[in-house]
Amino acid sequence: MDRIDLFRIFVRVVECASFTRAADMLGLPRSSVSSAIQDLEGRVGTRLLHRTTRRVSPTHDGVAFYERCLRLIQDVEEAEGLFRQARQQPTGKLKVDVPGRIGRLVLAPALPDFLATHPGIEIELGVSDRAIDLVEQGVDCALRVGSLSDTSLIARPLGDLVLINVASPGYLDTHGIPATPADLPGHVAVRYASPSTGRVEDWEWMEDGVARSLDLPGRVTVNSAEAYIACCRAGLGLIQIPAYDVRRHLAAGELVEVMPAHRAAPLPMALLYPHRRHLSPRLEVFAQWLASLMLRELEAAV
Repeated sequence: MDRIDLFRIFVRVVECASFTRAADMLGLPRSSVSSAIQDLEGRVGTRLLHRTTRRVSPTHDGVAFYERCLRLIQDVEEAEGLFRQARQQPTGKLKVDVPGRIGRLVLAPALPDFLATHPGIEIELGVSDRAIDLVEQGVDCALRVGSLSDTSLIARPLGDLVLINVASPGYLDTHGIPATPADLPGHVAVRYASPSTGRVEDWEWMEDGVARSLDLPGRVTVNSAEAYIACCRAGLGLIQIPAYDVRRHLAAGELVEVMPAHRAAPLPMALLYPHRRHLSPRLEVFAQWLASLMLRELEAAV
């Protein structure tokens, strides 16, 4: 096994924090991965990994060596593809993870155009509202909405999701139409609990550039966008929702925007991918296409 192969195995073990998961992703026996790491440690003359029964983590030397391996592998891959990239279309499989509603309403309908333009690329699409570990799950990139907590990932901003306040006509007939946040006492909301943390979101709005919030009462709490919208359409309360999410319901008169001058702050969107100095050609073209797609959708939803 040559040194570059050893470097690739070491990088995968570090990123997976497991010999077994790394072996599965590389399509190698676990014993071969373990032997490769032992061989590599013998070559460099230092221990690179801490091994426990539950987890594998890099030593201090291992962290430094991991960063150097990433650069060396990237340089080799760039050198190997230096002349064929100009002649060939990007190829290979991309494993992508996106929030549920964006996946169903925005990404999936647009994918045929992307795949027709890039016939050599395959997409494995994960649709989930829960945060996942990109490295552990072997995901190439993930679309995330809201503030980011994992600073080890590279983030490419994709714009902001506009949030609007809506209610059903039946709810407004019964409770009246709120014009400002001062009218909210006496109203109820469909309460939304984060599927990741379980925290129930407050009602929010911007006032003179300052974010304000109110614990608006409600009798129903949900943890999915589908249930959130369905309960609002059933007249169970006000909701705050990305504009693209309810565009067709607004057009059909099933929902009505209220307090348009008192919206919550928009939610930032970003495409995340594991730390790399350069993106693969297939990931680069997908990232550019997704950025353009989301920009069109955001402009249409405002």
